Amino acid sequence: MGTTTGTTTTDKRADDETAPEADAARETAGGTSTEPEDGGPAEGSGDLQETADDTQDDTQDDTGDDTGDAPETARPTGVAAGAGAVVAAGLGLASVTGTWLGTLMSERQKLVGQIGLQSGKVTDPIAAAYGTPWHATALVNGVFAVLAMIVAAVTLTQARTTWVRAVAWGGLVLGVLGLFIAAGMYLDLFASMPAIPKGAAPGA
Repeated sequence: MGTTTGTTTTDKRADDETAPEADAARETAGGTSTEPEDGGPAEGSGDLQETADDTQDDTQDDTGDDTGDAPETARPTGVAAGAGAVVAAGLGLASVTGTWLGTLMSERQKLVGQIGLQSGKVTDPIAAAYGTPWHATALVNGVFAVLAMIVAAVTLTQARTTWVRAVAWGGLVLGVLGLFIAAGMYLDLFASMPAIPKGAAPGA
């Protein structure tokens, strides 16, 4: 009986000594834990949620600004591309059918040739009355054809609308065709220059 009582007393004393250490350990663990005592959300989770919301709002604001600016930027480009396509088609058609400017230059060269014949500075009446005016018309048409191809090429690099690209391609094709016709006229590929038969006097 004495032995049992002494052992029980010793165990109780050891439990009393270890109890404060266990309580201190529980208090330390409870202070560093991120879990809420009443089952509510942790403070760290609230801060992360607020940061995510702010980031989402900023992203939406930036996206809204970009979306609002896009139509204003694209509208002038689309108008310019459409105008360029129409101009290219008009220039290409003018290079094929001829222009008032080409007719004016042809008449001027014809008048210069007549003056040269009367003054004795020009000895070839066919070249003065026909060849030089013909070549002047071809030169003007060739300039219009080159301009049509340049404008069409620039328009095709910027245009995204289907009808604009179609009109620009039409202007490019007409420009190439007009340049071919102008080169043939200037180099007398389609018809040779008329010539006076040898031994025949001019005006006979």
